[in-house]
Amino acid sequence: MEPDLDRFNSRRSTVYGQQGIVSTSQPLAASVGIEILRDGGNAFDAAVATAATLNVVEPTSTGLGGDVFALYRTAEDEIGAMRACGGAPSDATIETVREAVGGGKDATMPKTGPHTVTVPGTARGWEATVKRLGTLDLSTLLAPAIRYAINGYPVSEVVSSQWVHGEELFKSEHAREAYLFDGEAPDTGQYIKLPELGATLQRIAEAGADVVYEGEIAEKIANAVQAEGGVMTVEDLASFEVEWPDPVSTTYNGATVYELPPNNQGLIALEALNIAEEIDAGGYEYDSAERVHYFAEATKLAFHDGHQYITDPSFEDHPPIGSKSWARERAAEVGSEANHDVSFGVPEANAEDADTVLLTVADRDGNIVSYINSRFAGFGSGIVAGDTGIALQNRGCSFSLDSDHPNSLEPGKRPFHTLIPGIVRFDEDDWGAFGVMGGYMQPQGHVQLISNLVDYDMPLQRALDEPRWRYREDGHLALEPHFDDDVAAKLVRKGHKVRTLNAGMFGGAQIARNNGGILSGATEPRKDGNAQGY
Repeated sequence: MEPDLDRFNSRRSTVYGQQGIVSTSQPLAASVGIEILRDGGNAFDAAVATAATLNVVEPTSTGLGGDVFALYRTAEDEIGAMRACGGAPSDATIETVREAVGGGKDATMPKTGPHTVTVPGTARGWEATVKRLGTLDLSTLLAPAIRYAINGYPVSEVVSSQWVHGEELFKSEHAREAYLFDGEAPDTGQYIKLPELGATLQRIAEAGADVVYEGEIAEKIANAVQAEGGVMTVEDLASFEVEWPDPVSTTYNGATVYELPPNNQGLIALEALNIAEEIDAGGYEYDSAERVHYFAEATKLAFHDGHQYITDPSFEDHPPIGSKSWARERAAEVGSEANHDVSFGVPEANAEDADTVLLTVADRDGNIVSYINSRFAGFGSGIVAGDTGIALQNRGCSFSLDSDHPNSLEPGKRPFHTLIPGIVRFDEDDWGAFGVMGGYMQPQGHVQLISNLVDYDMPLQRALDEPRWRYREDGHLALEPHFDDDVAAKLVRKGHKVRTLNAGMFGGAQIARNNGGILSGATEPRKDGNAQGY
C-alpha cells in the first residue's frame, strides 16, 4: 500500500521510538531526557532532568525562581496532576502595592519588580515529582544540569535573541554578573557558564529542595525582594507546599481532554472545546475561513468567562464553565459574524505574550507526562537572589489592584496562572501528553492542536506545523503568515479585525504519544523545538 504523502506535508517527520520519547524546546535538554531513559529512569525522571537542564540552557524562559506543573497518566492508569505554584507574600495587600507604586486608586500592578514576586514552586515541585512518581534520586537527575552550568554550553540563536531582554531588565550588580557577560547577552554560539546557578543546583542535589525554602538560600531570596521594597519573608517560603489536584476534563468528538483546574486557565481550553463541538467548528474544511471563525468565536467566549471567574479556588468558587451544559448556552451567542460584544477580560497586567518552556515524555511502560515550567515573562521580575543564580518570577503581575476583581491581590493568594500542561486519551490504549507555550496562546493552541488531531486526523508533526491563529486582547484575530490570503479576506468580511503576526507570536508546542506501545513525538521550530526517541 502506497503511503498517503499528502498527510505528511510538514517540514519534518514525526519522531518514533521503541523505549521512550522526549519533546521539548531545546535539543541539549531533550538529549538529557533521553539519557535518563537510557539509564533506566521512567518518564517522570526524564521530565525532571529535562526541566532542570532547561533551567540552564534556556534560562530566558524558566528557572528555580518560577513555578512548575504537570499532568500525567501512569503505567497503572492513574490520571493525575501536580501543581507547584506559590502565592503572594503574607504581607502583600492592595494598599501596600498602591502605596509603593503610587497612583492611588488608579494604580495598577507593576509588570516587574519586587511586588510581582510570588513564592517560587519549582524546586519542591521537581522533588515531589521524583518522590511520588519517579524511580531515580534527585541528585542523579540534576547532574546533567549541573554539568552544563559549571562546564558550559553554546547558546542557540533563539535563546540568544531572548537573552537581550536581560540587558535592560537586570539592574543590580549581582543580577548582571549572574546572567550577563561584560554587560551583554551572549551571542549565538557563544560558550557560557552559569556557576552560581550550578552551585545552587548542586546544593539541592546534595540536601534536597528544602535548601531553597529554609536557611541561607531562603534568606537570600527574601533579602533580595525586601532590598527592592518588597515584603516576601523566609516564612512565606518555608510554608510553601506542593499540591496534587484532580484534573478537570471534557470530551471532544470522542477524545477525552484533561487540563489543570483553577487557579490555572485549563477551563478556558475545555470551555472552548465544548462550544466548538456544540457548533461543529471542526466540521468545516480545514483551509476554510469558516473553520477559523467558529473556533475563534468559541475561544473568545471561553476567554471572557475564564477571566471573569478563574482565580485561586481557596478564595472564590467558580461556576461550571467547563461543562457541556454551560457550553450549550454560550454556543447560542456564536453566529456567522464576529461578535465584538464579547470582551477578552484580561487582568490589568496581562500575560498575552509571556513565554515559557514545556516538555512531554512517554516511556515504554505506559507513563506519559506533560511538564511545564516558567518565570512568567522571560527572566521574570528582574531580581536575582544574591549569589544563588535564582532569577525570581513576576507571576504576581497578573493580580489586580481592584478589590472587586476575582483575581484581586490578597495575602497568600495564588494569581491567575497561564501554565497548562495537557493530556488526551484518544482511545483505550492511545494517550498523548501535549502543550503549547506562550501566555494566553496556551488554551488557544490546545484547542487547535486537539482539533487537528481529532477532527482532521493529522500526524503529530503536521498537527503542530500547521499555521495557527490567536485571538488578541485588543480584539484582533491574528494569523500566522502561512495562511492563505483568501482566508484572511473572508475573515475580514465576517467582521474580524485581522492582522498577521510573525510565527514567534504563536507559541512553541510539543507532544509525546503512546498508542498501544507505539511511541511517537513531535515539536515544531517556532522555538528551538526538538523531539528525540530511542
